Amino acid sequence: MSESDRIRALENQVAELTRRLTVREDEQAVRKLHHLYGYLIDKCLYNETVELFTEDCEVHFFGGIYKGHAGARRLYVERFQKNFTHGNNGPIDGFLLDHPQLQDIVDIQDDGVTALGRFRCMMQAGRHKDYGEPRQWWEGGLYENVYKKVDGVWRIHVLNYCPQWHADFETGWANTRPQYVPFLDTTYPEDPTGPDELKKDVWLWPTHKVVPFHNVHPVTKQPIVPERWQGDIDREKAEK
Repeated sequence: MSESDRIRALENQVAELTRRLTVREDEQAVRKLHHLYGYLIDKCLYNETVELFTEDCEVHFFGGIYKGHAGARRLYVERFQKNFTHGNNGPIDGFLLDHPQLQDIVDIQDDGVTALGRFRCMMQAGRHKDYGEPRQWWEGGLYENVYKKVDGVWRIHVLNYCPQWHADFETGWANTRPQYVPFLDTTYPEDPTGPDELKKDVWLWPTHKVVPFHNVHPVTKQPIVPERWQGDIDREKAEK
C-alpha cells in the first residue's frame, strides 16, 4: 500500500469513527432530553416543559393533537397547570404525579438532525386525603416520538403519548372501568384548552393493541407487525 493510500484509509477510518461517535452522542442527548421531560412533568414545571419543544411541534395527547408552541402551552400551562396546581409552575403539597421513563429505543436518522424514540411511562398519581378528595391510581403508556436538532440542540418535535391502561390502586387493572380517562372530543377554540384536531383509532385497556414501532426488527430487518385478534370470536377459536 502506498503512503497516500495508507493516509486515505486512515482518513476514512477517522471519518467513520467520528460519525459513529456523533451518533452515540446524539442518542444519549435524546435520551437525556426525554428523561428530563419526565422529571419536569413529575414536578409540574410546565413552562420549562414547553421550552423543550420545537416551534412547530406537535403534542399528541389523549385523542387530540396540539400544534406549535401555542398549542403546547395551551395543553401544559393553560390546561394542566390550571387544573393540577391551581396556576402554580411547580409542585403543590398533596399532589403526586410521577412519570418514570423506561425501555428507551432511540434511532438517529441519516440526516443527523432527526431522531425517533420509543419510551414507556409507568405513572403513579394521586391526591392526599389532607388536600382534597383522596385519590390514587396507576397509568401506563408509550411514547413514539420525533426529535429534531435545532441550532445544535436536540428538542422534542412530535411527542406522541399513547396511553395504554389505567387502574385504581385499590382494585387493580382487572377492574378498570371503560373510559377511565375520557378521550378529548372538542377542539380549540370551542374548548379553550382543547387540541387543534382530534385523532382516530385511540383505545384504552381492556382493548389491547400494539403501538406501531418506528424501527424494524434488528435481526430480520422486517417491520414488526402483530396479528390482531378481535374479541370473543378469536377467543372462542383459541379455546378449542
